[in-house]
Amino acid sequence: MWCCTGLRWRAAGPALTWYAVGSEHTGGSGRTRESPLAYGRPLAFAARGTRRCVGVRRAGRWTPCPGGREVPARAGRDQCPECARLDRSFSVAADTNAADPRPYRVYLAWFGPGLTKVGITAEERGPARLLEQGAVAHSWLGRGPLMAARRTEEVLRAALGVPDRIPYAHKRAVRAGLPPVAERRAELAELHARALGLPGWTETLEPLPCVVADHTEVFGLAGLPRPTRVVAELVDGGTVAGRLVAAAGPDLHLADGLVVDTRLLCGWVLTAPGEAAAGTSVPVAPVGPDPAAGQEQPGLF
Repeated sequence: MWCCTGLRWRAAGPALTWYAVGSEHTGGSGRTRESPLAYGRPLAFAARGTRRCVGVRRAGRWTPCPGGREVPARAGRDQCPECARLDRSFSVAADTNAADPRPYRVYLAWFGPGLTKVGITAEERGPARLLEQGAVAHSWLGRGPLMAARRTEEVLRAALGVPDRIPYAHKRAVRAGLPPVAERRAELAELHARALGLPGWTETLEPLPCVVADHTEVFGLAGLPRPTRVVAELVDGGTVAGRLVAAAGPDLHLADGLVVDTRLLCGWVLTAPGEAAAGTSVPVAPVGPDPAAGQEQPGLF
């Protein structure tokens, strides 16, 4: 049996990741695999059993949860409290790994009109962090050491009046009605110019020119049907079925307007649905524009 560990963005596009249940007890850190996803193809699965903690992923290595503890089906996080504490004990996102020697980049990410945030990511990761967040477009602002990038992030966030987090519910609610690419580029370019004009921060970081990267094509957003429902949780024996038309961040968009938040898939054993199963039978919720209805994205770097 294969347990889902979520969605990962690769150079070739999105892929679901898995580990073989029980393989962690046969030596090593367990067997893993990936399932690349293709737009226009059917997507169907059934959940089995209960949702379990996926353990800790650090520096490209996976350590399973020693107790295989159960986690709530509706939780955005896929870890039990013990594994979450271990994960955050040595984390850039939690400011518990300030000595990270890697160069970092500060970026502006655009998710929709008026939905722009500032953030940082390790330079070696390239645009992966932006794809994981579902940023429709982005531009780099500067590069330098971690703590300088972190300080700059805070300065820019306060000075420009932009947040460092945007709820997922607000992101997915606007994806089907985005303005033309030229308007996105103009909004990012204007904010980039304001950021470069702020005093002081360019003394600690190397400023980078405004080069807007648009992710419409890699996400498959052209002609995206308006999302109407989102999977609220998986249940034992529950099924999800449809045709995959787009993906952005952790969200999979199906042709019938259903959104599958793959964070809720993490920790479930997923199998092919039985011949008698038809369509989606798991609980769903309406997609709305209220930011409070979403869950904040985890700060992973």
